Amino acid sequence: MNKYIVVNQPEKWHFSIENITVISSQDYLTNPKFSLLKKARIFNLCKDYSYQSKGYYVSLLAEARGHLAIPTVRNIVDLKTLKLVKIVSDEFDDVIQQSLKSIKSREFTLSIYFGQNVAQKYKELSSLFYKHFQVPFLRIKFHHNNKWNIQSIKAISESEIPADHIESVNVFANQYFAKKRYDTPKLATSDFDLAILVNPNDPAPPSNAKALKKFIDIAEKMNIYAEIIEPKDLSRLSSFDALFIRQSTEVNNEAYAFARKAQQEGLAIIDYPEAILKCCNKVYMAEALNNAHIATPKTVIVHKENRALVLEQVGLPCVLKAPDSTFSFGVKKAKTAAEYDTLVSEMLKESDLIIAQEFCPSDYDWRIGIIDDVPFYACKYYMAKGHWQIYNWNADKKNDQDGDADCLPIEDVPKTVITMAIKSAKLMGKGLYGIDLKVVNNTPMVIEINDNPNIDFGVEDAFYGDLVYTKILNALKTRLE
Repeated sequence: MNKYIVVNQPEKWHFSIENITVISSQDYLTNPKFSLLKKARIFNLCKDYSYQSKGYYVSLLAEARGHLAIPTVRNIVDLKTLKLVKIVSDEFDDVIQQSLKSIKSREFTLSIYFGQNVAQKYKELSSLFYKHFQVPFLRIKFHHNNKWNIQSIKAISESEIPADHIESVNVFANQYFAKKRYDTPKLATSDFDLAILVNPNDPAPPSNAKALKKFIDIAEKMNIYAEIIEPKDLSRLSSFDALFIRQSTEVNNEAYAFARKAQQEGLAIIDYPEAILKCCNKVYMAEALNNAHIATPKTVIVHKENRALVLEQVGLPCVLKAPDSTFSFGVKKAKTAAEYDTLVSEMLKESDLIIAQEFCPSDYDWRIGIIDDVPFYACKYYMAKGHWQIYNWNADKKNDQDGDADCLPIEDVPKTVITMAIKSAKLMGKGLYGIDLKVVNNTPMVIEINDNPNIDFGVEDAFYGDLVYTKILNALKTRLE
């Protein structure tokens, strides 16, 4: 397997490693040869892993391309949430207390390089932190107040390594990159009460009140206790056996934190944090669909160096998407070159990469509901009144914000649409997905893969009724068993 170290500036990389290629993050993100590369392991040592930075996108696109990334996007996002870090570290709190018991001061900083520390006595502790977070350069600050607690944790860059550590880090690096296997943490399994996460302030909730009541009533008939919980209830999550997310999902909101805590504690989940990470980023989705040869409207990943060439490929008008846009928020249409230039300038201030897509007008979009690789409902979503999208959040009247919908039997859907929907869902792994497709000139194209699709009473259940709710609850029950 080819190994690559990805850094922001290869000319400033000072460690000498045999049989491994050092490349720039810009090259990995934009050079087509890396998109086509098979069987690669990517060691992401960028100086910044912040959301939508180049470091973030290196790991995200590595996963989309089928490359093995260290750290993964999940690792990167986990580090940003101290609550999650503490949940994980509680598993080896005894090792923390034992390792640090001889320290006299109330503050201590542990620097971990490729899973090791320059002091042998912190070897076990360093190894445990690396095993769970997989970040090559990690710095953890502890504070003592009755016991040692984690005060902060962050990834650091090569430039932040003290000079007197460099020699040891060079040894650690060569040991690390000579390995053939890289351990990842294993999760436990568990069993039986269901938490349904709902945000009462959600501007676009994925289930209406009647649908939530249906879930609870049908769960009761299936001997599953179901309870609505809210974002403030994170501390209660461990008292449940399963989590079903029914609020809008984004990488930076509480839904992801709930999913990760549930995963760490072995709860059954719909949907998995990996699904949130992948589906909530249009850049990942574009790369993954392209890599799997699934038809989409002409799509280009836009960055500052290629922005002037994009319209030659997608034409005008074109659709511009922020990487984490949901429910049509953050999706814009550029009708002219000037409008394109203005919108791209604004959007690239928020993310190093955005999406430009060919505009393919249609009267309706297909939405195929998939649960664990099996289709279980089908809808036609019509465009909002006088608008080019299903949702029009700027409509004067609330009733005009979204278009009509027809729900119909799966066997009445063109087979090519169903086949493409199933193939697309499989890219994201097991879970609950809503695959949006258009049929243009008799050719189906995937528009979106939604990790948290609507299940609304009177819409998605209009044909199959209670079976829609039963299928989802059975999927959770299967996970528990």
